[in-house]
Amino acid sequence: MSESMRLSPAVRKAIVLLAGLLMLAFVNFGIFQREQLVTHGRIILLKLSPVDPRSLLQGDYMRLNFEAADQAFPARRRFANDQRRGDGHIVVAVDGHGVGRFRRIGDGAPLAPGEVALRYRMRGGQPHFGTNAYFFEEGQAAAYEKAAYGEFRVGDDGEAILTGLRDARGVRLGRSR
Repeated sequence: MSESMRLSPAVRKAIVLLAGLLMLAFVNFGIFQREQLVTHGRIILLKLSPVDPRSLLQGDYMRLNFEAADQAFPARRRFANDQRRGDGHIVVAVDGHGVGRFRRIGDGAPLAPGEVALRYRMRGGQPHFGTNAYFFEEGQAAAYEKAAYGEFRVGDDGEAILTGLRDARGVRLGRSR
């Protein structure tokens, strides 16, 4: 590089500072979006099937599997190494109690009244709605044994965040998040 094309130390510092500020803005915008979803997202309950209540490396947690996912992607249609099925949406019908039940795979068709599209991501051949695990404080497993529903906050775009677990009557379990 020629002498005239070299950047001065002040210009290099300014570039590094600007890049750092842009990175910080990007990260904070993502956090802001998630906070907005938790605050303003629609509450939807999905019937769950607890799988494994404990991880030796991660502490107490409950692996989650959702009935809607089982209905949308029956075991015979799940392929651990199949990359053909990408991320997408499922459509659930939401009843008067806020419980979503699988209706169909999202195909871009308009939603009917009472329907909500939920974004899923395929990981290891399994669909995930926000997460596939719920972590809780060590020694609190008994408080979550009666979990029947995952409580999600869902945005207009179908993004979902798991915000809690509820029992069969719809009562929130454990501490509020």
